[in-house]
Amino acid sequence: MNYLQTELCGLKLKNPLILASGVMGSSVHSLNLIAQDAGAVVTKSVGIEAREGYRNPTVINWKCGLINAVGLASPAAKDFAEQLKDYTNESPLVISLYGYTPEEFRKLVEIFDSALPFHHAYEINLSCPHVSGAGYELGKDVGLSADIVEAAKSSTENPVFAKISAMHDYINLAKALEKAGADAITISNTLRGMKINIISRKPVLSNISGGVSGPAIKPIALKCVYDLYKEVEIPIIGCGGITSFEDVLEFIFAGATAVQIGSAVYYSRRVFYSLKESLIAYTRAHDCSISELVGAAHD
Repeated sequence: MNYLQTELCGLKLKNPLILASGVMGSSVHSLNLIAQDAGAVVTKSVGIEAREGYRNPTVINWKCGLINAVGLASPAAKDFAEQLKDYTNESPLVISLYGYTPEEFRKLVEIFDSALPFHHAYEINLSCPHVSGAGYELGKDVGLSADIVEAAKSSTENPVFAKISAMHDYINLAKALEKAGADAITISNTLRGMKINIISRKPVLSNISGGVSGPAIKPIALKCVYDLYKEVEIPIIGCGGITSFEDVLEFIFAGATAVQIGSAVYYSRRVFYSLKESLIAYTRAHDCSISELVGAAHD
C-alpha cells in the first residue's frame, strides 16, 4: 500500500509535500533535486518580462523564521519556459505566475502551455506582500482576482491554483475564485512584517518591509485552512510555517489535501525526505492512507 500517494486536481502526487514557490529561485537543477522526494514542486513566480527585484539585503533570518523582500526577481516567461524543458518531471510541476492584468495572465499561460510537452499546473500569485500593483494588491480586489482566474482557465486545460493571503478576506475571496473556475486554493503566502536594526535605527530590509514566513505564521495559516474546508468544495493546499511531520498532519487534519514547504528548505534541503519518512511511519502505524486523514479535525 502506498500510504502517502494522493491526487490533486488530476495530478498524481507520490506524497502530499510540495515545494513552495520562490524557495529554490529559478534553478531548474534545484527543482529536479527537490522533485526526487517532494510530491510536486512550484517554481518561482515569473512574469512576462524579466525582473531584477530589490537590492540586498532581501532576506533576514530571525528567531521565528524568515522575513524576505526579494521582489519577485525572475527571468522573462519565454526564457524560463525554455529552461523548464530540462525539468525531469519526477514529480508534477506547478508554474507560479505573477502579473498585473487578466490579459497578462492569459498570455503567461499560453507561453508555458505551448513550450512544455508534459502535463503541469499553474499557481496564480495573488498574495506576494511586497510588490506594488501585483500579488497581494490584486487579491484585495475580489472581482479582478476572479477575472484573472477566468482568463488563465480560458487558456489552458491544465489545473489552475490560486494562492491567496491570510490577510485577505480569504473566505469570500476563495468562494469567488472557486466560482471563477479555480481548481484549488493555496493559503497562505507570507505575511507583512519588518525588522529594525537597533544600532543604525533603520529598517534592515532594503524594501523596508517584507514577507514573514516560518513557524511564526503557522497557527494563522492553519486556521485559514480549517475555515476554508467548511466553505469551498475544491481542494485546499496549506502553506505557512511547516517544519515537522506533526505540522503536516495538523494541516491535513484541518482540511488540506496537500501542503507546501518553504522556509524549512532554507535550513535543510533534506526536509522533504525526512518529512516523507516520518509520515510513512505514522500512516503505517495507524494503517491508513494520508488522503483518508484530510479534514479529520472536523469529524
